[in-house]
Amino acid sequence: MSHTTAALPAPSSFATRWTLDPTVVFLNHGSFGGCPREVLAEQTRIRAQMESEPVRFFVEELQDLMDRARDAVAGFVDCDWDCLAFLPNATTGVAVALESVGLQPGDEILVNDHEYAACLNNARRIAQQTGAKVVSVRLPWPVPSEQSVVDAVLAGVTSRTRVALISHVTSPSGLVLPVEKLIPALRSKGIVTLIDGAHAPGMIDGLSMRRLDPDYYTANCHKWICSPKGSAFLYVRRDRRESCRPLVLSNNAELPKPGRDQYLTEFDYIGTSDYSAMLSIPVALETMSSMLSGGFSAVMRHNRTQVLNARRMITGALGIAPVAPESMIGSIASIFIPARGPSYPASTRPASRRYGDTIQERLIDRWRIQVPIMSVPGTPQRVLRISSHLHNSPAQYEYLLTALRQELAAENENLAGRLSGRSEQSLR
Repeated sequence: MSHTTAALPAPSSFATRWTLDPTVVFLNHGSFGGCPREVLAEQTRIRAQMESEPVRFFVEELQDLMDRARDAVAGFVDCDWDCLAFLPNATTGVAVALESVGLQPGDEILVNDHEYAACLNNARRIAQQTGAKVVSVRLPWPVPSEQSVVDAVLAGVTSRTRVALISHVTSPSGLVLPVEKLIPALRSKGIVTLIDGAHAPGMIDGLSMRRLDPDYYTANCHKWICSPKGSAFLYVRRDRRESCRPLVLSNNAELPKPGRDQYLTEFDYIGTSDYSAMLSIPVALETMSSMLSGGFSAVMRHNRTQVLNARRMITGALGIAPVAPESMIGSIASIFIPARGPSYPASTRPASRRYGDTIQERLIDRWRIQVPIMSVPGTPQRVLRISSHLHNSPAQYEYLLTALRQELAAENENLAGRLSGRSEQSLR
């Protein structure tokens, strides 16, 4: 049932630029993003162009449109345009990169316990196919410093480590990991670096492939850049492009285009599909950059400031220690909440549950708040993960705090009641 004792807080004035449901307090931009109206209109325009003459679109127009989008992204993440391939999501980018490394029996893929589950699944699949092994290190939790993460990752390196998969921004814990320190440290040991930057573009100001210089870097544009779903990229360092190929090969693999790098030819067309999400990225970049006078950098600073303020308010009011220093927070932040009830990952969730946590379900059902609560593997804590984008307002986080206080108190009362009932039964 819906909560009726309080009116929903107003979002920011920017919320009208999105099509978000006004009856939901949307604090989960990080999971799937959200697309402004102007960007949706651009995707509709591209689809109309495609459907007006499909043969002309795919044969004559698609390559130039892909190059336009590629050039826009390259300017945003500071790299050569021809090192970028477009993909539907960052998980696919991780799979492509791992397939391209050329793993051999006995090689090790180094990961950590804060990595995204889908990427770990692909690491295990490819390890099984090649005879390699996935080695996972545990990050300190809570995290005292960036250096503690560097030390934990490097402690997992062995003479057999071939590739390290590291999130730039972790999904379950919302941490900005120090990849600028890890990449050169791993390279000095001869280890290939694969960075999962699913959350980074549009969150990390000054993101630069030239400065980071990873072997592979994959990221979504549909999260913080706010392009349509199904728009991501894979950056491949120039010396690794020849061995990097899509998971699916189209006829272009057998018919290379004169004067066109085969890396671009193969990734630009992997079969008949709707490429409009990828082709809408330039307008997404333009739209988001125009919302504040300081451009996209101002948007990123605004989002980070807002989420840090919300984190300080909630942790201070609930007396909860922060999970990491502010230097490791972007525009999403995780907050400890007491582990009083079970929290299920999607793969083990009971059929009766829509979400993995009881309080998460109560927040959406009673309070109309969309925010994830999850567990970090290997730890007993639950974390609430809040996101911040221009459409959010401080009042929405204050409303979340009110709801949390009531729901945590109710959860404690229920637990106390169950424990009391068990005590009475033991005396009978």
